[in-house]
Amino acid sequence: MPLWQIDIYPAENQVDRDGARTSEEIHELGLGDDVSVVFARGFLVQGDFGIEQATQLAETLLSDSVTERSVVAIAGQEILNAPPPSIASDQVRLVNVLPKPGVMDPVAASTISAARDIGFDVQAVRTMRKYWISDLDDESFQTICRRALSNDSIEQVVTGALNMDQLDVGAAYDFELITVPIRDLDDVALERLSREGQLYLTLVEMQTIRDHFLSIGRDPTDIELESVAQTWSEHCSHKTLAGRIHYRGVDASGTPNADERQYDNMLKETIFAATQSIRKTLGEDDWCVSVFKDNAGVVTFDDQYHACFKVETHNHPSALEPYGGANTGIGGVIRDPMGTGMGAKPVCNTDVFCFAPPDTPADELPPGVLHPRRVMKGVVSGVRDYGNRMGIPTVNGAVYFDKRYLGNPLVYCGNVGMIPVGMEDKKVHAEDLIVAMGGRTGRDGIHGATFSSAELTSESESLSGGAVQIGNAITEKMVLDVLLQARDRGLYHAVTDCGAGGFSSAVGEMGEGVGAEVWLDKAPLKYDGLSYTEIWISEAQERMVLAVPQEKWDELRQLCESEGVEVAVLGRFAPTGRLLLTYHGETVGDLSMEFLHDGRPPVIRDAVYNPPKQQPLNVPALSCDQNSQTLLGIMGSLNVASKHWVIRQYDHEVQGGSVVKPLVGPQCDGPGDAAVIRPLLTSNRGLVISCGMNPHFGDFDTYHMATSAIDEAMRNAVAVGADPSKIAILDNFCWGYTDRAETLGSLVRAAIACQDLAVALGTPFVSGKDSLNNEFSYHDASGDKQTIAIPPSLLISAMGQIDDVSKAVTMDAKAAGNMVFLVGETKAELGGSHFALVRGLSGGNVPAVDPERAKATFAAVHRAIQNSLVRSCHDLSEGGLAAAATEMAMAGGLGMTLDLDAVAGIAQTGLSAPELLFSESNTRFLVETTPQNAGAFESLLGELRVPVARVGTMTASTQLTANFGGGSVLDVDLVVAKKTWQEPLNW
Repeated sequence: MPLWQIDIYPAENQVDRDGARTSEEIHELGLGDDVSVVFARGFLVQGDFGIEQATQLAETLLSDSVTERSVVAIAGQEILNAPPPSIASDQVRLVNVLPKPGVMDPVAASTISAARDIGFDVQAVRTMRKYWISDLDDESFQTICRRALSNDSIEQVVTGALNMDQLDVGAAYDFELITVPIRDLDDVALERLSREGQLYLTLVEMQTIRDHFLSIGRDPTDIELESVAQTWSEHCSHKTLAGRIHYRGVDASGTPNADERQYDNMLKETIFAATQSIRKTLGEDDWCVSVFKDNAGVVTFDDQYHACFKVETHNHPSALEPYGGANTGIGGVIRDPMGTGMGAKPVCNTDVFCFAPPDTPADELPPGVLHPRRVMKGVVSGVRDYGNRMGIPTVNGAVYFDKRYLGNPLVYCGNVGMIPVGMEDKKVHAEDLIVAMGGRTGRDGIHGATFSSAELTSESESLSGGAVQIGNAITEKMVLDVLLQARDRGLYHAVTDCGAGGFSSAVGEMGEGVGAEVWLDKAPLKYDGLSYTEIWISEAQERMVLAVPQEKWDELRQLCESEGVEVAVLGRFAPTGRLLLTYHGETVGDLSMEFLHDGRPPVIRDAVYNPPKQQPLNVPALSCDQNSQTLLGIMGSLNVASKHWVIRQYDHEVQGGSVVKPLVGPQCDGPGDAAVIRPLLTSNRGLVISCGMNPHFGDFDTYHMATSAIDEAMRNAVAVGADPSKIAILDNFCWGYTDRAETLGSLVRAAIACQDLAVALGTPFVSGKDSLNNEFSYHDASGDKQTIAIPPSLLISAMGQIDDVSKAVTMDAKAAGNMVFLVGETKAELGGSHFALVRGLSGGNVPAVDPERAKATFAAVHRAIQNSLVRSCHDLSEGGLAAAATEMAMAGGLGMTLDLDAVAGIAQTGLSAPELLFSESNTRFLVETTPQNAGAFESLLGELRVPVARVGTMTASTQLTANFGGGSVLDVDLVVAKKTWQEPLNW
């Protein structure tokens, strides 16, 4: 059967944009300044047809005849290897980049399906990219191939001609039951088995497994050992945070060891306890529906629907393969609401990314680390492609930069869904069928859950490439459509997503209270050759697992077939209390559910935290020009600069419910505080989505970092109109190696802060996720081990509600002559601030939160918005008052004058102009009102005893000015400020 190679080039009158983009990326990565590249995308198609049919396939299905031209020949023929004439060089090199065998190739899968639909006998397809590169020395050429053109985790590089005559689609698997002789292993051998087998379990856990099998008189099979490792992994069981911790920290006054506590389950006694306390206080008015027990948290919305929210991380896979890691990160979190209760419809996405600075010199990268610019582009495009293709708007997010994210970028992805009232619960029944729906199973994602629980090293790229999955959004969209139909027709009793751990986790969790019998040979496979264990632990994407009554199976199967969605019975939920795994009738695994879920030995850890000793920050006396240059420096810093390059790649409008989008104002370029969506188009009731995070504050005290993150998420939501009495929040802890007592102590202190402030504000946590061991180790040129640990990074995501979206407020200034008010007290809190960063200063007080005042302030601002007294509202965060005023004015195309003497009237006494301008104190808003409403606004907040002062006026100019003590202390041209703000990431 012939193997056809089809190359697709730009048409004669078209620009080779991909070639130019690749040349630019090589330059940006510091790998070459004058490298010319010509690009072609290609297909290897194996099928029983001749040249005429292959040409027809190329011209009608694979290319656009208006903008592209195609070349078709038998694979490896000389015609395809001649360099295109557009490179003015006598010497060029051809590079072919293909997915490695077994790596998911969504375009190839779609091509096979489409080709067969129109009558072509296509057996197999692989996509490829072809680059012709101008002459380089061997070392530069190999570096470009490795760092710019390919990713060794998932791709193979072939230079020169492709000497292939058929595609390898997998060899048949010869069954062999593998037993692991664990009973005879000593401690050293147990640790080696854990490490080399990528189980990543502790010695105590390995000893527990050994002792269990000693007690039953046999050794485990490989699939039994893998099942336990998946279930006991940090990623799936959260064993550190849910374990026993002896904590010695500091009390509120900073006294060491005064805050000494013993936790039996730290998460349960802090985060969960906060929610339980709030729900008890709410009583009959409790609006939490399902918290910390399903794939997503669920709260009430209206009489017909509940809203659910989940945020996940996909950090380690994104470090190895940014596009695939982020792609499946968003795909996986979309499946969380789909697998919540009886299934929710996803209505919007969120994302938050943490990267190393994209201008990091290439020669400073440790071995095994991708360039942060490449990581950033891959992550953004991965989330973009999946969300856009599924037809789900991405409405909110943030991007943070810190050099400590070099080895471990953080990729937080979130999804909000709507579920009908009464569908929030589920229950597996004995004798229900275990049904797999959606994508086929392949080798992608093997050891994903255990890999995500380990520290990355310079060898991770080669050792753990299989832990990276590649998603197919179109398949997931089809699964979603069928799932919602099946839900409404009552065709199943329970559903969950197939994520970390694959079938092992999904079936294991669903069958925990009953028992399960799984027939692994019944799973639909992408290709031959998978072992029974690979089938069981594969994390191949777009799969859901359902508990289906036997009498409903035929109807479900017919529904799936009518929509082109694969579905298969994998077994039954047998009332045995055991997990029985078979392959073609042979028993390959038999574990008790009790040992699998409750047999893990408790993790007992010490945690110690003493915040670094506070150093004073000596604020220099700055002139007007120096303050102005400082402001421009802040606006142009990566963490404050516009993220429009990221934002504009996402679809915010699909589903038609977006009200307040990420970019606002007349030019749609102002940094919105939060998103407002109308999830039900028949109602004006809305959801508000926001987030808060500031890793810099954690360098001073993780307690204040955590409370500041909650405060920021809350004030972002309140700023657009959310009711602060009904905001649900989610926690995502990303930390370094928590086996160190001081690292774990910093996390415990952050969790205590979360509990304290959540209870004070009446804001319950409804879901969360942690990602630990985010460190990267390598050996430097001298052979010494170096480790890069991420800063403590707590993301707080908030989901609020607004009764009428027509009352939503945006941050862009609306009209000249309007009054500007500052709400909240300004303090000498420049620790971790952008002022300190830009000025090269250290020390200072990190911003703290006054819980009682914060609650009153949020309620007062919300009441003012509800009373239509507010024209625009913007929270104060990075860069303080000066940055917020700049953003508000330039987003509205207006100017602003500020009176810092009025600011000083509601500030800590004795603050200097730089402190008044750049302090990042929490719980503050900049509010614009009309002259007619100014008095009412000021009176309302005064009555509620919330600090408020009339500090400025909107003007028709393009200047932002500020006066203090009778002189000018700030004078910035907002046209210049806007250009400075947009330039750093204007890619």
